[in-house]
Amino acid sequence: MSSSWLNLFGGRKDPKATARDAIVNLRQQLSMLEKKEEYLQKKIDEEMKKARANAVTNKAAATQALRRKKAHETEMERIANTRLTLETQVNALESANINHETMIAMKRGSEALKVIHQGLTIDKVDATMDSIREQMELTNEISDAIANPINMGVEMDEDELKEQLAELEQEELDSKLMGAERAPVHAPSEPSRVSATPQTTTAEEDEEEAQLRALQAEMAM
Repeated sequence: MSSSWLNLFGGRKDPKATARDAIVNLRQQLSMLEKKEEYLQKKIDEEMKKARANAVTNKAAATQALRRKKAHETEMERIANTRLTLETQVNALESANINHETMIAMKRGSEALKVIHQGLTIDKVDATMDSIREQMELTNEISDAIANPINMGVEMDEDELKEQLAELEQEELDSKLMGAERAPVHAPSEPSRVSATPQTTTAEEDEEEAQLRALQAEMAM
């Protein structure tokens, strides 16, 4: 049996369809009342014209026109009040329908969360996170092991290497200091002595002085 037959004989009704039909019917009624108001407003305007036209020449006709105008205004006021009631009801139905749809959506969301979290507990989450941390630590250890240089089976003592390096630095420094002490210092020649080979002596002295300056510069570094 179709849903229309069920609805006709008082069977199960769809709440969404019921709310929708009610809203549609109310809006149709509002539309009819609006047309009625437009008709009454025209009649009021017509009676007002008649009353003005007969206000001086035919007071009885003018009075009847004013009475009909007043009756139309009274009817129009009742229709306005009815429209207000229907509009309030439409707004209430629409709000209730929105709330109903919202609750259905929230219920479905809650059920979806239950399915997602089914069999999932905080202990399982903690165990998974611990496993992830262990694997990350293992990965870091493997990366460090791969990055370390291979010593080809020779055990290297870092302290011993540092000690040897310090000894080499000290020997190099002592060597430079001894060389600087043995280097001759150029002194001005005495006027009373005449060199047999002035050009050769001057060249040797310039070379020695250059070597001395080079050693002094190395020591200053």
